[in-house]
Amino acid sequence: MVHRLNNNNKVVGTKQVKGALAKGEAEIVYIAKDADKRIVKDIIQTCAEKQIQVIYVETMGKLGEACKIDVSAASAALLK
Repeated sequence: MVHRLNNNNKVVGTKQVKGALAKGEAEIVYIAKDADKRIVKDIIQTCAEKQIQVIYVETMGKLGEACKIDVSAASAALLK
């Protein structure tokens, strides 16, 4: 499912994912398993409340790579 992050219809980074969730634009959220729990706990909670699927990726590096960016990422979201 991570391969779906190859398209342009996504946001990458905690701040952007939180914004997409607040606007009701996020369809699926990806979170790196090695991300700091304090950083992603609000995203996980919001996804649970809004019944948005969360997919966990092994590392922040792999999530960044899947998003086609040169840095690691704690979270990303596919947009509706």
